[in-house]
Amino acid sequence: MKNILIALLGVFLPISGLFAQGYAQDVDFDVHCLGVELDGSQTLRVSGYGKNKSDAKEQAKKNAVWAVVFCGIREGADGCNTVPLVTEVNARERYEDYFNAFFSDKGAYKDFVSNEDYKKGSKSYVKSKLGAKYTVTVRVLRPQLKTRLKADGIIK
Repeated sequence: MKNILIALLGVFLPISGLFAQGYAQDVDFDVHCLGVELDGSQTLRVSGYGKNKSDAKEQAKKNAVWAVVFCGIREGADGCNTVPLVTEVNARERYEDYFNAFFSDKGAYKDFVSNEDYKKGSKSYVKSKLGAKYTVTVRVLRPQLKTRLKADGIIK
């Protein structure tokens, strides 16, 4: 009986830890809200990793759009939308072909994210043996992105 209890604890404790951490923020990059514009767009400070500065910068832009679509923005200033645009369970898998094309290097995600903000202190670049990390401030056009996902049948 004691062995069964230990086995059950060994199974349920790690699972309960997963629920405590939460599933919604399943990203491995930093995204912070700096504010929301009157047009509904969100100004975000986001990091990206790549083999060089250019690659890391583009990855940061993808990460910003990805966070708005799938994660919602939970860090930073009040007023940012914490609810992701796509809330359907397993939407990434269900619409895999759509999102692979959308987030490809020449994908449509570029239409919904601004170029980086060039104000002093708005970007940082760190190079290491493993590649580059680039942190940038960008604006994600959330209302237009929502309209596009509705028109494409991804959200209702």
